[in-house]
Amino acid sequence: MVISVKVRLIGVFRVLSGKSKLLVELEEKPAIVRKMIQKLVEEFSPEFKEALIDPELKGPQPNALILVNGKEISVLEGMKTELNKDDEIVLIPVSHGG
Repeated sequence: MVISVKVRLIGVFRVLSGKSKLLVELEEKPAIVRKMIQKLVEEFSPEFKEALIDPELKGPQPNALILVNGKEISVLEGMKTELNKDDEIVLIPVSHGG
């Protein structure tokens, strides 16, 4: 069963992908945030991956806020949050100062 979720990309993620919105189809059950992120990383440029994935943590946090239907995934099940048909995921870049 294929599940389509809507993804909105904000800021640098939009610039690096060249897209502000897209549909991501997930075939694997359960469809979870981690698998959706992996599909995005595979689809776009290496620069997109560098902006999204922290090399030490091997994940998108702390580089992005990830919202599923308006809720940050840390208040849900994190990267294991299950996705359902027509869910909306928003990726918002986090700026790091130094």
